[in-house]
Amino acid sequence: MNTLLIEIGSEEIPAGYIIPALDAFKEKILASLDKARIDHGEPRTFGTPRRLALMVEDVADTQNPKTSTITGPPERVGFDENGSPTLAAEKFAAKAGVALDQIKVEDIKKGRYLTAVIEEKCESTVFILENILEKEILSIPFPKRMRWGDLSISFGRPIISLVGLLGEKNLDFKVGNIKSSSYILGHQFMHPGEQKIESADKYVEIAEAAGVIPDIEKRKALLTKAIESCAKDHDSKILKDDELINIVTNLVESPFPVVGKFDDEFLEVPDEVLITAMREHQKYFALGDEKGNLKPLFIAVNNTRAKDMALVARGHEKVLRARLSDAKFFYEVDLQSSLDEFTQKLKKVTFQEKLGTVYDKTLRIGSLAEHLAGESSYNDKDVLKLKVTRAAQICKSDLVSQVVIEFTKLQGVIGRTYALKAGEKEDVAFAIEQHYRPVHSGGKLPENPTACLLAIADKMDTICGCFCVGLIPTGGTDPYALRRQGIGIIQIMLEENLVFSFTSMIDKGLDAYIDNAAEKEEISLKIIEFLKNRMVNILTDTGFSKEAVNSAFRASFDNIPDVVLRVKALDSLRKEPDFEPLSITFKRVENILKKATTTSGLSVDESLFEDLCEKGLFSAVNEVRQIVEGLIQEGNYDKALSHIATLRPKVDTFFEDVMVMAEDTKLRQNRIALLSSVSGLFKNIADFSML
Repeated sequence: MNTLLIEIGSEEIPAGYIIPALDAFKEKILASLDKARIDHGEPRTFGTPRRLALMVEDVADTQNPKTSTITGPPERVGFDENGSPTLAAEKFAAKAGVALDQIKVEDIKKGRYLTAVIEEKCESTVFILENILEKEILSIPFPKRMRWGDLSISFGRPIISLVGLLGEKNLDFKVGNIKSSSYILGHQFMHPGEQKIESADKYVEIAEAAGVIPDIEKRKALLTKAIESCAKDHDSKILKDDELINIVTNLVESPFPVVGKFDDEFLEVPDEVLITAMREHQKYFALGDEKGNLKPLFIAVNNTRAKDMALVARGHEKVLRARLSDAKFFYEVDLQSSLDEFTQKLKKVTFQEKLGTVYDKTLRIGSLAEHLAGESSYNDKDVLKLKVTRAAQICKSDLVSQVVIEFTKLQGVIGRTYALKAGEKEDVAFAIEQHYRPVHSGGKLPENPTACLLAIADKMDTICGCFCVGLIPTGGTDPYALRRQGIGIIQIMLEENLVFSFTSMIDKGLDAYIDNAAEKEEISLKIIEFLKNRMVNILTDTGFSKEAVNSAFRASFDNIPDVVLRVKALDSLRKEPDFEPLSITFKRVENILKKATTTSGLSVDESLFEDLCEKGLFSAVNEVRQIVEGLIQEGNYDKALSHIATLRPKVDTFFEDVMVMAEDTKLRQNRIALLSSVSGLFKNIADFSML
């Protein structure tokens, strides 16, 4: 058993490419080893901007043996009446590559046939790897690939070196015009040149001696410790940014941070603008005081240690000053216009070719959000309507601001900043920022009623518009992120316990696009089905059974929080020991009613009862109904289902003692009406036929 090492040296690979490429490379090599029947231990990946490497422990020297049995001609063909092998047996032995005396006769399903056991040749691991590595390396996926020179191959960046070792044994292979060796490249600036790797196990040790920290997690820990130490030396703290730490970790082979300063005058610009200017363009870490207030300091992480790090810091300061000067200029220009003036400029900004301008969208959002405010369970609805209407008017205004044009990630954030500066109500200002939420799976949700309703209205308008013009998600295609928008709507409604009608909301959203009632109903049903699928995924991912979810949905899908309450109650009931017989009984009720010609307009006539079981069931249903209706109003579906379950013995007795489908029409209809009254107790909770 030996350690396998493969390193691909290259020109600088973008930080975001490294980890996905390593994960893919690891999976490809392990899959190849498994397919080739080569035993191996645990893998480890290493990566820097200039190298991708994989180590696999305890790799066997050769393949595991493999034997297989092949079947030849029947015994009567392979041997003559004297038991001597025939020409057919000889040809079968030659084909199998075995001696004639190794042929056996075995009983199989078709009878007695000649068989031979073949043992495949075991190749060395070195031989196998040398023959697959070029293909596996070139199949590593990258968002964008490059070609170089006159070569026909492509990779994330031009390959400049290759290392392949199995223990101390060199692997001999080529990728393009680069031949493998046992030499890695040291740090580009501090230890240029080749470093010999005597053994795969020595890789990390030799790389670190050459100024390279190939272990990503170790390099990340060193970087984090170094920048925190720098911040502490300046009585500051790093403003939390885990994503930036991950990015910078993969921008350097060894981290060497320096602290720089910028002029206090720039602190007049909103913190978010300064932080974004430092982060997005320069990958600098912002520093703050104990309370998190931004300080005129930053940390830049270098890939090499210079003789004069103070000179390096001044270089970073000079670069950043130009960036911050631009940001300050954009900010000051923006302040010369009001949010309403920005909104007017949205008339020239296209939202979608078939759906009009962004200005048109703000009008639709406002109308829908105002409708939702009136339908919601929030207090002070009149005040809320005014807030959502104003928020809708200016929610997209910052899209045409100079700051957002330069720093697109600040959309909403700058709108909130400008709104507060202009004296808008806080709820309105924060709705501008938060109506985009959630921006990703598990992301933050809006935090005030105005923001929640505006977010729902914005997302629902996008869904309605896209469905109207045929931009419906299919398979992996969802250019307007409608799935994420639908999930966002549901998550907000659940978090805020918003109980307004889903169907009413969709119909109001479609009013802005469609006049034809039939077409409107058709698209509304498509949207409801689309959102149902999102809700199914949310609830099943939470741990609820798909049966309970679909059963509750079949009964009703118009009040999202209510749906969840019913699903919870159903899943709880399904865990009860007597659920199965209960389910069978109620399924039978539903199945009979589905076969009935009609159930509408039928009422129970007590004078037509012929058996005590009919009277007993009717009395029990009326008694349970009085209790259940109140519990349903309260949303207490657990107790409601428990009371409905008490009817099972009387329903079972009813089925045993009477013929529901009696020949007498009046009797038959009366008994169907009685079963319909049973079904009516749970028809708004769940469809038991699906459980």
